Amino acid sequence: MLGYAAAEVMNKITPADISDPQEVIARAKALSVELGTPITPGFEALVFKASRGIEDIYELTYIRKDGSRFPAVVSVTALRDAQDAIIGYLLIGTDNTARKQAEEALLKAGPCRARSSTAPTSRASPPTREGVIQIFNVGAERMLGYAAADVMNKITPADISDPQEVIARAKALSVELGTPITPGFEALVFKASRGIEDIYELTYIRKDGSRFPAVVSVTALRDAQDAIIGYLLIGTDNTARKQAEEALLKAGPCRARSSTAPTSRASPPTRRASSRSSTSGPSGCSGYAAAEVMNKITPADISDPQEVIARAKR
Repeated sequence: MLGYAAAEVMNKITPADISDPQEVIARAKALSVELGTPITPGFEALVFKASRGIEDIYELTYIRKDGSRFPAVVSVTALRDAQDAIIGYLLIGTDNTARKQAEEALLKAGPCRARSSTAPTSRASPPTREGVIQIFNVGAERMLGYAAADVMNKITPADISDPQEVIARAKALSVELGTPITPGFEALVFKASRGIEDIYELTYIRKDGSRFPAVVSVTALRDAQDAIIGYLLIGTDNTARKQAEEALLKAGPCRARSSTAPTSRASPPTRRASSRSSTSGPSGCSGYAAAEVMNKITPADISDPQEVIARAKR
């Protein structure tokens, strides 16, 4: 997301150093007024609320290594030891570009039904403790309607997910990875438990029973000996993007370059031809007629080759 290697930032810079300096200064001023105490621009401004026991979520512009910028939603939680002393801070920055673009598209198109896309996080314990939620931040409370006390040490992330989708994910992973995977929490973290950072779509269910599409990112948390001590699940409300896609499709094919929807069906190498595009979305933006691409080329053939090479290297 940021273009840095870990070695370039660890023990060298603070999160403030990759943030827009003017926004950090503005945040420090705003917090100083809000909380009635002087707050220094810099790292202190990013974690001050969390240092006072207030879980904090805010928007900020991040700056990549190459100087390009993007909007992020930042969630901050203080990490404490057994004596409740702060031993660090967990800052989770989520790229907010898609939501910003979706909001702009929806505003231009007219509909006003997009809901906020926050980035709640939950830290679940390893399967030996059945994956019960250990951290449930303010963003999660707002998005799902539960108070932290309703879920912490009581339920797993699977309990707030569509049960049929969890079952389907377990089946798909069992086939993909060639090993039986139990529906439930294991299905949500299995790839992460094998060292694979995992992102997938899932339907979350709020306390009131309403449902919404989410993008879930899962990372295994490890101790100094590389043993898994928990999992970090970040769920982002995907409603706005879904609605924006629908609105763009209804409004016409050329409102946005990203509105096309080519799909491909992968097959074994011995039947490589089947991996070619089998369906195509609106063709007005790309200039192709459906007949020119279906069963003839792959999505890679209409993508920037250097970007495809760079993605493969990553």
